[in-house]
Amino acid sequence: MRFIKPTIEYKQQVMEYRNEFIKNGDNLAGASYMEKYDVYEGWLKFISDNERESTKHTEVTANVYLAIREEDNKLVGIFNIRHTLNDYLYNFGGHIGYSVKKAEHRKGYAKEMLKFALEECKRIGMIRVLLTCDADNIASAKTILSCGGVLENEIFKDGRVTQRYWIEL
Repeated sequence: MRFIKPTIEYKQQVMEYRNEFIKNGDNLAGASYMEKYDVYEGWLKFISDNERESTKHTEVTANVYLAIREEDNKLVGIFNIRHTLNDYLYNFGGHIGYSVKKAEHRKGYAKEMLKFALEECKRIGMIRVLLTCDADNIASAKTILSCGGVLENEIFKDGRVTQRYWIEL
């Protein structure tokens, strides 16, 4: 598995990934507002700008990565690392968001992505990381727990239950 920043080389695969999630009504967690961009180059500029404090378009600086399976160079997942938390992220989003293509579920890719993301968090100086998932997302909860997550609490809002986990780095 390779973890890379999005480039023009992966335009077709990323847009297919985006369209598949939208078509299925799934959440593009970790994709930094990709669902709002019909033009790939616009999204690339947005995420590039958001890597720097001086040019970010959102409240927090973030890095986006593609998870590429090496044997066939296929995109299997997308994740992002948010360097800080605003109120919403503190309660519902966390420092790391990730998604995996439906056809690639149950292959361990989410765990590989999360392990890499945690190493990146450590590299940029973070000492503790918050992750969240919906209470009914058993697979994500298992992934977080397998990487050292400790459930702090659950937040109930608008009929949704969000679990909040901390991982010490």
